[in-house]
Amino acid sequence: MSNKIIESNLDKQKQNSLQIATFAAGCFWGVEEAFRQLIGVKSTLVGYTGGWFENPTYKDVCKHKTGHAEAVEVQFDSNEVSYEQLLDVFWSIHDPTTKDRQGPDIGSQYRSMIAYHTQEQELLAKKSKANLETSGQLREGTIVTEIVPASTFYKAEDYHQKYYQKRDGGSCYYYPLQEVKD
Repeated sequence: MSNKIIESNLDKQKQNSLQIATFAAGCFWGVEEAFRQLIGVKSTLVGYTGGWFENPTYKDVCKHKTGHAEAVEVQFDSNEVSYEQLLDVFWSIHDPTTKDRQGPDIGSQYRSMIAYHTQEQELLAKKSKANLETSGQLREGTIVTEIVPASTFYKAEDYHQKYYQKRDGGSCYYYPLQEVKD
């Protein structure tokens, strides 16, 4: 009987270590794939957030009249991967200095955004942004990434979920963060 109690307590600890993080960094296919591969990420979901239009579809979002960004909701185990590590990945996979654009993808749905779920996430996101701005790693420009409270997240259509995995790759733009050379 004591084994059941121990297992139950471990299950509770595991549940308490599961957290949600939400990021927008351009086309959600590539963003999802970058996070999906991390040890400690338990699930990913692509969708739309940050706007005012209820129950948007991909077509709605592409018309630029919903206010939503293509985003990824990441469920992660904080005992295996930290929020700071997720932030490091976020900054490294896109250009946070371009407003409403990532590579050839143009529009507000491709904006850079961190939607925080807790006060701790907000503080860590702002700290990481400030650290990146002063690091000298950015090619040029000021970081335009929005750091906002998480709002309703609308799941994207099924054909967008795990797109890279289903298609064995895709065509999303990746922006590898590069250090400035002296």
